[in-house]
Amino acid sequence: MGTFSIWHWLIVLLIVVMVFGTKKLKNIGSDLGGAVKGFKDGMKEGGQNAPSDATATPAPQVAQNSAADKGTIDVEAKQKS
Repeated sequence: MGTFSIWHWLIVLLIVVMVFGTKKLKNIGSDLGGAVKGFKDGMKEGGQNAPSDATATPAPQVAQNSAADKGTIDVEAKQKS
């Protein structure tokens, strides 16, 4: 039962083409190629545009939405004197 011969692989390829169809396989291949290309471009840009820690600007703070906080009560605790 060792390795598969070329005939085994051709039969498997024929079954895959019959199940998925050539159009779907072509779309999967082009999507995978686009993803790899995008990843490579991102890796190139990431190294060039990465700001150093000294010149990095702080991230903007998220503003609170008062409409979403209607059910919460804001309480301030004070210490006894």
